[in-house]
Amino acid sequence: MSARNPAISRRTALKTGLAAGVGAALLTRAEPAAAATHPGLLHTQADFDRMRAQVNAGAQPWKAGWDRLVANAHSQSTWTPRPTATIIRGGDGQNYPQLYNDIHAAYQNALRWKISGSTAHGNKARDILNAWSGTLTTVTGNADRFLAAGIYGYQFANVGEIMRGYSGFDLARFQRMMLNVFHPLNEQFLTNHNDACITNYWANWDLCNMNSILAIGVLCDRQDLIDRAVTYFRTGAGNGSIMHAIPFLHSGGLAQWQESGRDQGHTVMGVGQMGAFCEMAWNQGIDLYGYADNRFMKACEYIAKYNLGQDVPFTPYTWGTGQNCAQQTHTVISSAGRGHVRPVWETVYHHYAVRRGLPMPYAAAFVAQLRPEGGGGDYGTTSGGFDQLGFGTLTHARVAATATLPAGTTRSLRSANYPARFIRHQNYLGYLHEVSASSDAQTRQDATFTIVPGLAAPNGYSLRAANGQYLRHYDFRVRLAADDGTATFKSDATFYAVPGVASGSVRLESSNFPGRYLRHRNYELWVDPYDGTSGFRDDSSFTAVTAWA
Repeated sequence: MSARNPAISRRTALKTGLAAGVGAALLTRAEPAAAATHPGLLHTQADFDRMRAQVNAGAQPWKAGWDRLVANAHSQSTWTPRPTATIIRGGDGQNYPQLYNDIHAAYQNALRWKISGSTAHGNKARDILNAWSGTLTTVTGNADRFLAAGIYGYQFANVGEIMRGYSGFDLARFQRMMLNVFHPLNEQFLTNHNDACITNYWANWDLCNMNSILAIGVLCDRQDLIDRAVTYFRTGAGNGSIMHAIPFLHSGGLAQWQESGRDQGHTVMGVGQMGAFCEMAWNQGIDLYGYADNRFMKACEYIAKYNLGQDVPFTPYTWGTGQNCAQQTHTVISSAGRGHVRPVWETVYHHYAVRRGLPMPYAAAFVAQLRPEGGGGDYGTTSGGFDQLGFGTLTHARVAATATLPAGTTRSLRSANYPARFIRHQNYLGYLHEVSASSDAQTRQDATFTIVPGLAAPNGYSLRAANGQYLRHYDFRVRLAADDGTATFKSDATFYAVPGVASGSVRLESSNFPGRYLRHRNYELWVDPYDGTSGFRDDSSFTAVTAWA
């Protein structure tokens, strides 16, 4: 048996063990950890490069996300921070809103600097971080202090990671603040759970503290903290570990979230908290999104489906409360807060659907409803609107493998799996009909379109018929209609091209309903959600060929 390769890092070993589902504990570190990837929390440098390129090109949906960021009061370089030595959340003297408002102002200014290059915004983000690291010594309050340490800890660390290396930013002092003020509370909670039964606190309490430990570990190049957080995600005894946060699997690719019987506001918050954890781990080379056969994806689909107004199965959930673990049971899913809105969906959707090519029809529908996502200050002034950094449309929307169509030319679009049939309009509806040289002139004309840059996005495409009208979807049926000048029409008539199943073919994804593609069904044209099957890919693939007319 050959000797183990000494060049394999602990991060590689951890990633390999997680992927294999290994249950053995990690060995105690005997040598200094390799430095973490920087920037490597919610955003990498490649992410910032993508954001900048897309915004500068005016490409959608990134430009819409950028416009929402710029419109937010927290993103202005005139923001005045209000640092204080002691932050209190819970109990008398609460003052924690000044912390979360300043964190979000720092984050939003940091984004504007990274994308636009504006030093005014970079300086503001730096000054906010320096002001707090030179002032804050204590986070306290009742049990809610652990929420403050977790949520604001991971968010603060993310801003520090973005600003690493910026002129005048005191990174060392900021790291000391994170390690001395936030991390002890994070660790105290995961270890003791405020001296309560370990299942007393909901999944989000664990998750936000796990997020903070992971983020601080990356910020401070502390591999022990990274390992601690990742191991807890996988095997921790509290409700934030994945098997406790997602206790039950259901048919249809769904999985029940731990707080589903409580209310939907906190359940949707869980998408944001676990999504942030998985994204930060991913950017360190650790795939937790895919852990336990994409268990988190199944929970996201369950949560999205119910909050879109559809029924989902529910298994009674029992947990221990208080200090004596007195049992309580949820017997039905809670309708409280159903349809709750938080800017958490773009991150998870773009990982599973774009990075991995997996169908997420319910998450895709939520993305379509909420786009462009905003951030702190866009969802009310209370703490719930600041539980996540937001702006996922700008920061996490990813370009799928792209394909091109010959814009400015007239073409016919041939089906990949029915090569004698072509996209055409008839009586103002879209069909897939047989067309040949012997077809009458009207049929050949109706199967001919001019391909133009997308009415709603220059990086997309619209199909214009000879009469000047466009193919668009309405109630997801493809129709021919005149441009009425509305934003809705332009979006309904714009599609993004991605590679199809055959060489040279494309699939046309709806610009305003991500995850839905133009496809033929019973020879009618619809915009349907991708179901992951080869049949769907065949039915949604078309090749632009010489025009029939």
